[in-house]
This record gives sequence, structure tokens and C-alpha cells, in this order.
Amino acid sequence: MLQQRLITILIAVPLLLLALFQLPVRGFMLLVFGICLLAAWEWGPLAGFNTPKQRSQVVILLALLLVGSLIALPLTTAISQHPVVRLILGGGVIWWLLALHAILRYPQPSATWMASRGWRLLIGMSTLIPFFWGLLVLRLSVTAVEGHEGAWWLLYALLLVWSVDIGGYIVGRLLGQHALLPLVSPGKTWEGLWGGLLLALFTAYGLLSYGPLPKASPLLWMLSALLVALSAVVGDLTESMFKRTVGVKESGQLIPGHGGILDRIDSLTAAIPIFACLRLWLLTGSH
Repeated sequence: MLQQRLITILIAVPLLLLALFQLPVRGFMLLVFGICLLAAWEWGPLAGFNTPKQRSQVVILLALLLVGSLIALPLTTAISQHPVVRLILGGGVIWWLLALHAILRYPQPSATWMASRGWRLLIGMSTLIPFFWGLLVLRLSVTAVEGHEGAWWLLYALLLVWSVDIGGYIVGRLLGQHALLPLVSPGKTWEGLWGGLLLALFTAYGLLSYGPLPKASPLLWMLSALLVALSAVVGDLTESMFKRTVGVKESGQLIPGHGGILDRIDSLTAAIPIFACLRLWLLTGSH
């Protein structure tokens, strides 16, 4: 398993960097579109849509919603100012606040929405659509980094999320003793949480000091990094909650050694739309 994970990482990281810095905007959009459709396929069973036909219907619904929004909204550097895009991102933030409430009270509030496939389908759409548009908004951000525009913003968001995961894993394995939310994810600890947040803040400070992105207020920069790191944890725990409720360990087997697409992007589905909102409304010095 470890060998599979390492091979997958060695292949995936260069491909990711190429996608961020070399793909044109429409090529990047198509890549993200495909990732979201694969995630929708894996969301099907979590929402109670178990047969291939039912899962295909979930994929088709998301595809129609995304295509409709792409037709209505222009892919330009001004997209972040469009009220519909801001509404989508704001709706994503509201959903993740509700998700935080759900995981903190799990399993008490789960009876109502877990009993309804419609609610779970709505949650899937509320997760993936803001994620899709958050990625595009960040990719289309105009920065002072000549030739790369928003690619550096996306890489910064990814580095924050990876720092949370890596720091949480290492510190949790070495020092973890106190369970964070044992009913949701028994393997996560408070020590791992603090370790992940600390590494994310170190990453943010390093990029603030030496990175190529335009500089915002140091206080706002670090505060936004903390919020993104916390949202990544919420995204991870939310998928764990759904998987635990339906009795599965992984959302799929698409990525060798890493499970499914949802297992790899669960943290990002929360962190990306929240980071996009912070980029637009808090990191004003970076415009």
C-alpha cells in the first residue's frame, strides 16, 4: 500500500503542476469538470443512489448544472465580480458552516437528512458546485506574477491543505492520544489537529515572506490561512461522517493506494470555496 501511494504521488504531483501552470483556462476548466463528475459518481452511494443507473443520474444532474452555469457565466478575469458566482461561493460557505454543526453533533442530527436521498443529493451538489467555481475563480485571479495569473493562488491553497494533512498525520501518529471526534473519525486526534494547523501556518508564513504572490496584511494573510486550514479539516470530517453513516471505508478505488476521488478532494471541497471567498473579500491587498 505504501509503495502504491508513493508511486501515485510521484506521478500525480508533476501532472498537477503542469495542469496549474501550463493548461489554458478552458483546458483547466475541462479537467476540473471531469474531476467533479467522477466525484459525483462516488457521491451517489453516499446519497443512497447505489446502482450504476442511479449513480449516472447523479453525474448527469451535476453535469447539467455545471454546463448551465458555464453557459450563463463568462470565463474571464472579471468572473469573481459576477453576483451569481459570489452567490455560489457564499452558498458554499453557508453549507460548510452547517456541515461543521452536523459533525460536532453527530450522530444526533443525522436522522432527518440521512433518511432523505433528496437532501443528500442536495448536499452533494452544494459541495461540488462551489468547489468547481472556487477553482475557476482562483485560476482566473489576476496577480502580479507574470505569465501565471491565478495558478500561484491555487498552488498556495493546495499547499495549505497538504500541510494540514501532512502535519496532522505525522503529529497524530507520533503524539496523538486524545480523540478529536471519535464517532466521526476515530483515527483523528487533537494533537494531530494542532500539528496540522501549525504546519499550515508555517507554510503560510513562508509564502508570505518568500513567495511570489502579492502581499496582503500579514495579520489577514495568517488569519485567512488558519480559516482555510480549519475548513480543510471540516471537509475531511464531513466525508468521514457520510462514509461512516452508510458503512463504507473509502468512496472508491480509482486512485491506487488512495481510494477514490472524493477521498483525495474531501478537504479541498471545503477549503477551495472558502479560500476563494477570502481571496475576494479579505485579502484585498492582493488585488
